[in-house]
Amino acid sequence: MSTVFVAQSESLRSWATDVGLTKHVYYLGVVVEDGEAAVAAMNACRAGGRDDWKLIRQRTVADVDEADARETLARKETRIDPKYYPQLRGSPGIFKVKTANVENQMMVQRALAGELTKALRLKATDIADYLIRNAVG
Repeated sequence: MSTVFVAQSESLRSWATDVGLTKHVYYLGVVVEDGEAAVAAMNACRAGGRDDWKLIRQRTVADVDEADARETLARKETRIDPKYYPQLRGSPGIFKVKTANVENQMMVQRALAGELTKALRLKATDIADYLIRNAVG
């Protein structure tokens, strides 16, 4: 069993806003152990040049390869190239998320479930669920 997790860094978010990406940047990873332990390890090794990563959401799934999960998600969302942004220090799992894609998927899901569709207020957990759902397939 593998754990797919999504983490967010406030300092990365601030930097991404400053360089014109977006404030919606998240890290997607796949590990064998718990997501919290993985985020603690990310903070210890300063993944992406940051040490303030926080776990947003995690989900246990059948065996999934990290590269495959990231490749699947890259079909929907923009993967930030760490070679183009040296400040990321070689972290390949950082994605730029378009909130319109998240809102559209949530509205369709609610409509199919027969719920009323009204204006959405996205939270970080909604975006993390979207990323995990699209990475796992």
